[in-house]
Amino acid sequence: MPVLYLGHGAPPLADDERWTGELAAWSAALPRPESILVVSAHWENDPLTLGATRTVPLTYDFRGFPQRFYDVTYTAPGAPDLAADVAKLVAEPVAHDEDRGLDHGAYVPLKEMYPDADVPVLQMSMPTLDPRRLFEIGRRLKPLRDQGVLVVGSGFMTHNLSCVDLGRAPDHLPPSWSAEFDDWAGRALAAGDVDSLLDFAHKAPAAGIAHPRTEHLAPLFVALGASADRDAPTTTVDGFWYGLSKRSVQFD
Repeated sequence: MPVLYLGHGAPPLADDERWTGELAAWSAALPRPESILVVSAHWENDPLTLGATRTVPLTYDFRGFPQRFYDVTYTAPGAPDLAADVAKLVAEPVAHDEDRGLDHGAYVPLKEMYPDADVPVLQMSMPTLDPRRLFEIGRRLKPLRDQGVLVVGSGFMTHNLSCVDLGRAPDHLPPSWSAEFDDWAGRALAAGDVDSLLDFAHKAPAAGIAHPRTEHLAPLFVALGASADRDAPTTTVDGFWYGLSKRSVQFD
């Protein structure tokens, strides 16, 4: 199976018909997964923790949005066998939280990609934001690909909400810091320059502005690890949303 890193945005990104269409077309071109493992920017927990392995209510980890965003459901089956495999592969202490449903970093994109909610899904926490440790966790998860598991890192290629102006059109020209970081990341990914990506804080332009906190880039490092020794990724979604980069990539 491929490995994905995708931009999930805030819940209102689901109102963007271009983006939802891109995700639907993307999933239609993928082999059908046996199950999906999601690493979302919105779940940090140490030790590494696995979410519910049965269908439980979603985690609406946001506030201040219209009620319709809290009425969304996504009743994908749990993936207990995948949870057991992950626990063996990561070779470190693993916790379980059987009451934690998928958060919006998981269900918002999956609802567009697999709207029938018929593929088992497991969510895994990030026990750290350290790029190299996340990369190593991804490397340990690599064998899952041969078992039909779609590994998905869900974040956003640039993410500084303090600079977002919702009063402007969502497709307005991005600020220079976002455009420059996105361009650098795209070139580094195309070149397979994993070392630079892992050291983005020192190598990328405007890194501290593009990611004042790095949780939305961190899932990329898991994806890089799970795809190690493969070809450079293909950009499947690009462009900007309220100035933030939507760049999403597929590692084959």
